[in-house]
Amino acid sequence: MRIVVLYNTDYDDAAEIEVDAAAVRESAHAVCTALSDGGNDSELVGVHGRDVFEVLAKIRSMKPDLVFNLCESMAGDPHNEPTFSGLLDLFEIPYTGGDLATLAACLYKDRTKDILLGRGISTPPHRYFERASDLDDPSLDALDYPWFVKLAEQDASVGITEANRVSSGAELRARVLELMSEFREPVLAERYVEGREINVTLLGYGDSVQVLPLHEIDFGDMPSDRPNIVSYAAKWEASHVDYVGTKPVPLRDARPELVAAIERVARATWAALGMRDYGRVDLRVDRAGTPWVIDVNPNCDISPDAGAARAAAVAGMSFTELICRIATLAMRRIEARRAA
Repeated sequence: MRIVVLYNTDYDDAAEIEVDAAAVRESAHAVCTALSDGGNDSELVGVHGRDVFEVLAKIRSMKPDLVFNLCESMAGDPHNEPTFSGLLDLFEIPYTGGDLATLAACLYKDRTKDILLGRGISTPPHRYFERASDLDDPSLDALDYPWFVKLAEQDASVGITEANRVSSGAELRARVLELMSEFREPVLAERYVEGREINVTLLGYGDSVQVLPLHEIDFGDMPSDRPNIVSYAAKWEASHVDYVGTKPVPLRDARPELVAAIERVARATWAALGMRDYGRVDLRVDRAGTPWVIDVNPNCDISPDAGAARAAAVAGMSFTELICRIATLAMRRIEARRAA
């Protein structure tokens, strides 16, 4: 196949964005190399955002069989990620991963919650705060604390610290106001699920979905005075205590009934949000063994050292095989639609 690997270059000159531009480039190069190693004719193309129409014209002139879409923003704004997929559809350029509807539903976490609840999928009860006045609600003092606070329109654990686990209405209000002030966007709060954190990587499209070996976060080295959560520092600051205290490992004590429950919820989430080709569902499993969906990543990180690659490796799949598998799944989906 002739494949264009499309990735962001807008991070290169955007110092205020909490993204490592070098890591973005390295991930795109790794995907492109894997596709070439798998026998494909692959080429990298960068997009900044303001050059989007020039880039789309260039891609159309290249006549690729597929675009491997790694774009997570335009012009430095992650809110434009769904828009870019919509433009690919508008210009009839076939691509991997989620479409505009799926990416938008998962970007705005309150929408994700509404969809999951509408489908009867277990996700913690939540409150959505769009403005400071929303915090005047006296019922916030009667919530079944602890609860967990996070930005409603961000991923990669941006804005998450130990302060996001709150134990009272006063703590919730204070942390929500801090996040609103710093990031200028709405905030979501949900009931905190004390228990294990599970990452589920899925591959496929339609009703044909493969669940890769389950992984969980080992909080064994987390100091007792810190909550068992995956903070921003846990993902991006190697010298931080949270980074040391949050190790992804293959699922332990993988009882058949637990695995079945996790996979059932993850598959239902995949279907409810229209995910395709690849993605990840994050859950917390409480002491009763109930899985609760806490986050959904339709175009999850597929860098060689990311969770999807680790799960694939446990399944006996090399990084090259994983990337080529995603491309093959996307082409099968596209060809099936053309034939319909």
